Amino acid sequence: MTGIWGIVNVTTDSFSDGGRYIEPDHAIAHGLALRDAGATVLDIGGESTRPGAARVDPVIEQRRVVPVIESLAGHGIAVSIDTLNASTAVAAVRAGARIVNDVSGGLADPDMRAAVAESGADFAIGHWRGPSDDMYARAEYRRTSREVAAELRERIGEAAQAGIAPARVILDPGIGFAKTGDQNWDVLRGLADVTALGYRVLIGTSRKRFLGAALRQAQGSDRQAQGSGAEDISEERLDLATAVTSALAVRHDVWAVRVHDVAATRDALAIARAWEG
Repeated sequence: MTGIWGIVNVTTDSFSDGGRYIEPDHAIAHGLALRDAGATVLDIGGESTRPGAARVDPVIEQRRVVPVIESLAGHGIAVSIDTLNASTAVAAVRAGARIVNDVSGGLADPDMRAAVAESGADFAIGHWRGPSDDMYARAEYRRTSREVAAELRERIGEAAQAGIAPARVILDPGIGFAKTGDQNWDVLRGLADVTALGYRVLIGTSRKRFLGAALRQAQGSDRQAQGSGAEDISEERLDLATAVTSALAVRHDVWAVRVHDVAATRDALAIARAWEG
């Protein structure tokens, strides 16, 4: 059964909910609410990876996330640390995290793979072509899903060389990272190229701008026919769009989806399972 990762951003500038859970008590309460809504893993992040985001000193990052991880892990919840920094990964695992989720797949910090190998944690390897401030300059592909799969295969080999066993590897095709909107859709349509690698696959589409663009395009067509302009896309509509992509991803045998609104995706997955029978 497809798992649901609930996002807990302990940041000031995340693209969707930056600052909302920067206080540890608020982040912990939000994590518990996501757990109660059906999250199987809570993904805790102390540094935004949105396009153009500024890097955060690892000391500050750890000050944000470690108390939250300690508390949530103390409740028996499976916790992942969303970080680009090896030192933060080590601190997080010591605090109780079971998974290191590195959107760069170990490319941002040369010490990451060795740190994960020694920690014993699972390693979520993201597809990445460079830092947030210039990622879109690297969004050049001929066959997006195939190239993403090929680059993930390289990251798998690097992880193996560092001593990370295949059973500890999770693959994330990096929706929104160094990819245009159309390229994100190409990856989702071609998920079979990634799942064919034979590893657990994690998909993260939640509230990302390409979903809003698709809704805005459809809405704009309707509005144009009516002679009025398109409206902004609300968070609630983005969560619904996320839930739809989550339900469609189930058909590609993905292992888990990473979302802000756990309840909406939980319900969508339940309906998808009922449909399949």
